[in-house]
Amino acid sequence: MYINDINLSSLAVSESSESYQSGKTVNRWVEVLVDCPGSTGLFTYRLPAQLEIKPGDILSVPFGAQQLGAIAIRLLAQPNIDLPPEKIREVEDIVSVGFFPSAYWELLNRVAAYYYTPLIQVIRVALPPGLLGRSQRRIRLVAGREAGGQRGRGAGGSGYLLGSADPLAFLTPTARQVWELLQGQPAGDYSFIYLQQKVKSAYRGIRELLRFGLVESYLEPPRLTRPKLQKAVTLTGTIDQELTTRQREILEVLRRHGGELWQNELLQICNASSSIIKTLAQKGYIVVEEREVLRTEQGPTLIGDGAKSLTAAQASALETIQTLDEFAQVLLHGVTGSGKTEVYLQAIAPLLNQGKSALVLVPEIGLTPQLTDRFRARFGNKVSVYHSALSDGERYDTWRQMLTGEPQVVIGTRSAVFAPLPNLGLIILDEEHDSSFKQDSPTPTYHARTVALWRAELENCPLVLGSATPSLETWVSVRRQGSRGAGEQGSRGAGGEFLTPDSSLSTPHSALSTHYLSLPERINSRPLPPVEIVDMRQELQQGNRSIFSRSLQAALEELQERKQQGILFIHRRGHSTFVSCRSCGYVLECPHCDVSLAYHHTEEKAPELLRCHYCNYARSHPKFCPDCSSPYLKFFGSGTQRVTQELARQFPELRLIRFDSDTTRNKGSHRTLLTQFANGEADLLVGTQMLTKGLDLPQVTLVGVVAADGLLNLSDYRASERAFQTLTQVAGRAGRGEDPGRVIVQTYTTEHQVIAAVRSHDYQSFSQAELEQRQALNYPPYGRLILLRLSSLDPIQVQNTAQVIATALSTEEEFEILGPAPASILRVANRYRWQILIKFAPDALPRLPDWEEVRSLCPSSVSLTIDVDPLNIM
Repeated sequence: MYINDINLSSLAVSESSESYQSGKTVNRWVEVLVDCPGSTGLFTYRLPAQLEIKPGDILSVPFGAQQLGAIAIRLLAQPNIDLPPEKIREVEDIVSVGFFPSAYWELLNRVAAYYYTPLIQVIRVALPPGLLGRSQRRIRLVAGREAGGQRGRGAGGSGYLLGSADPLAFLTPTARQVWELLQGQPAGDYSFIYLQQKVKSAYRGIRELLRFGLVESYLEPPRLTRPKLQKAVTLTGTIDQELTTRQREILEVLRRHGGELWQNELLQICNASSSIIKTLAQKGYIVVEEREVLRTEQGPTLIGDGAKSLTAAQASALETIQTLDEFAQVLLHGVTGSGKTEVYLQAIAPLLNQGKSALVLVPEIGLTPQLTDRFRARFGNKVSVYHSALSDGERYDTWRQMLTGEPQVVIGTRSAVFAPLPNLGLIILDEEHDSSFKQDSPTPTYHARTVALWRAELENCPLVLGSATPSLETWVSVRRQGSRGAGEQGSRGAGGEFLTPDSSLSTPHSALSTHYLSLPERINSRPLPPVEIVDMRQELQQGNRSIFSRSLQAALEELQERKQQGILFIHRRGHSTFVSCRSCGYVLECPHCDVSLAYHHTEEKAPELLRCHYCNYARSHPKFCPDCSSPYLKFFGSGTQRVTQELARQFPELRLIRFDSDTTRNKGSHRTLLTQFANGEADLLVGTQMLTKGLDLPQVTLVGVVAADGLLNLSDYRASERAFQTLTQVAGRAGRGEDPGRVIVQTYTTEHQVIAAVRSHDYQSFSQAELEQRQALNYPPYGRLILLRLSSLDPIQVQNTAQVIATALSTEEEFEILGPAPASILRVANRYRWQILIKFAPDALPRLPDWEEVRSLCPSSVSLTIDVDPLNIM
């Protein structure tokens, strides 16, 4: 039952010692959070006598006409609501015995409060899929009730049906449609939702069929993730002569394998059937029992790896990190190839020996195989991986492994910040600048860096932020603190010296200990690769119409001759950015979104395909212009597919691997492609943003950026920062091995400040110029933003709603309202999108609006998302 006026932000789960002790009281109740949209309060349930429930357990409870997942919050001796106890429903079952420590619960509450999200939605993000299940209503044919041959009377006393030559003739058309759908399904069983989608007013037909007793309605329990069980065979008796030769052979195989094998392995090795196993078990020579099999990501077998010798800067940084045994924020600012990962490894090693765990967050799934292999070579089976590309079973088992309390290292993407690791000793965010750490949708719109900082504070452990191109938020945070740790040289200036962060700004959190550690040089004093900027305007003036400049063409030819490897970076996947008619200028657009369709080349002689990168709509490429019927349709722009085609034409001997989201959709494809490249099976890796995220490929000597302008010219105040980070990171893939590297950047705007900074690897001058602009406009990190995103199928309604909300907000004087305005792409997947930007000072939080009041201004057809500290405002 619902309880009003519960303050969830201050709610704390009771410690496990407060769990119910049997025999103390006859009546037991529990308050739970229910996983149901729109239900944000606490509900009270009775505890069945056979269940021992503790706060933090995940339960299955009846809720209305369905069963839902719920979290046990606290136990009660008496229900604190004015309701007869006999009307309070019982908990159905315990799904997972799991107790959230108070610090973990406080973290979830902070996320819910800061990102204006119901607590149950934060819990849904924190838990692995399948733990919070939901039942569904299903309709099935009653056994024996077949067309023309019903036996007995239906619930409504359908005697006239039985006397008819065609009993179904009396059904309405709607009921007949539902009946025929169920008859066409082998099991005669469909969900109520599916029938509603297929038959108009299906509920009337179902009600009629129920009345005649032709179908029955039932509630299917939630499909929850469970442990995987497998039969194991254990040898218990000695092998004697009473056995047949075949039976002795099987027992001998079992003995040679240590007396224990999985049953399927034993049957496969011996080429035997399960009947002989059953016979041996009956005779008492073996025991067959079901045991849990952990579903975890299986990496390749690796040779053990020891700690590497460190440079002076690495050793100094490591010493500082190891002296920190409480909450602190550390910025490890190291140039590409400076050995940040080795510092992480050596910082974690002593923690594992002390019985503590470490959490390592990376921005992309594609980065985890390479990093995981390095960690597993060092720490063996103490390393687990946790990200969305794992199966539900793998995520569930990995999550449960964390709860054991064993010292371990968990490597994961954004959602792994909620990994339930007890006794956490260190949190690391590698490539902390990366925008993949921010979730835009669904809610909560959290940033893993912010949540990791809170978690480090609650766990009282250090947080290490590593990057060659730190985010400006982190950089300013370090400047404000003005603290210097090891490597006090600071950030690299234009002349190669490292500059110390100043302390001109006041510290917002005096309790936060901040350390700046720099790694100014690459391992073995290898130089950073020289960056050559090619002006594509001059190339065109001099008659070169290729997408490759003459300098890049010469470099690719040298790559072949010297048997070296290279990387080509392209801003977009696909073949061409858009398709246009050369006669009338018509551009083929997505019918559901306000964007052009991109051409995707699937394979030779396959139909030419146009695809929308926003809603995934696809259509074949027309032979004639839909507007003027001209046959002259031309592809414009260059994606990864077109670049690979052009490379194959100009450099037929060059072996290529394309590395983008089109070629890495399947599980394990990141590892497969990178392994092929590392093994020398290709000369060139052609890809998008995924190539910039920390890949360590020592054999790469050439990096080419085909068109840098796609990064520079975006209508977003962060465009310059993202462009600098991306270009610097991709340039850093070159020259990490014995051979020197070379970078060629092609652009039409050589005078852009980002291009100048990338040429000299100059983070300091870029950040200084960019921060001056941000401060003048009061944009982050000097101001804070909240973005309201509204969307609807109705363009007028969403525009009007945006105007109503903006008017309601404009009465406040503590913040600035920008908008409402249509999103840069107004329509996506047939939904029209409007935005309102709220801007205010970072230190003194204004009296922000009551978000429930704001939501109440939205009709049901308009969706509202509150994005706190947005990174993407396009």
